[in-house]
Amino acid sequence: MKEAAGEANMTVITIVLIGVVAAAGAVLIPRIMGSLDKKSCCTESGGTWYRNACYNTTQCSMQANGRVNSCSGSSFTPNCN
Repeated sequence: MKEAAGEANMTVITIVLIGVVAAAGAVLIPRIMGSLDKKSCCTESGGTWYRNACYNTTQCSMQANGRVNSCSGSSFTPNCN
């Protein structure tokens, strides 16, 4: 009888953990996808994505490996659908 109760408790814990992981995924995945859409739209428009904003590439200084050091000036909003 004790073994059956232990298995039932493990089943409940497993179901709860699956629910927690699914809820976290339901919150994080749309945010990640939205950020990727904005970044790709900026790049397609010829801009550079830096700190959640799109800058003209000439306003940004780059490292030798292609990573952005900083961007100055004002950002712009690319027109993507």
